[in-house]
Amino acid sequence: MIPRPGDHVEARDRGTISIFTVLFTLSVILLAGLVVDGGLAIHARQRAYDIAEQAARAGANDIDEDVLRQTGKAQINKDQQAVCTKAADLVAAYDSQATVDNCDRSDDQVTVTVHITVQLQLLSIVPGFSAFTMTGTASAHPDEGNP
Repeated sequence: MIPRPGDHVEARDRGTISIFTVLFTLSVILLAGLVVDGGLAIHARQRAYDIAEQAARAGANDIDEDVLRQTGKAQINKDQQAVCTKAADLVAAYDSQATVDNCDRSDDQVTVTVHITVQLQLLSIVPGFSAFTMTGTASAHPDEGNP
């Protein structure tokens, strides 16, 4: 039976709705945080792989022109620092929260690892949770095209 205004409510029942409201509100906030921040995590992982792919392609585009002219084969520049600088420059142009963690080159392939740091939106109210890092690694090789 629902009490009406003016009805007598027992003392032991006072405040039960308040406790329920507080607990329900906290639960909804945490679930919303999991949805929002979980979506951010999925997006950050996809973005890290995408940026790593583009950076690896930028590095693989730095071919040794002398070898290409002499042999007709596309070979990546022997200067690893120049190759990795091109990859890092592309990452820096994409996102200020993305960084190149690793860049390796061989004669026919460049591999780049990118980290993206993401600030939590709703779950940052929980102590100890403020940001997370997602990683993406990709490789690319120069394409010689059809002769």
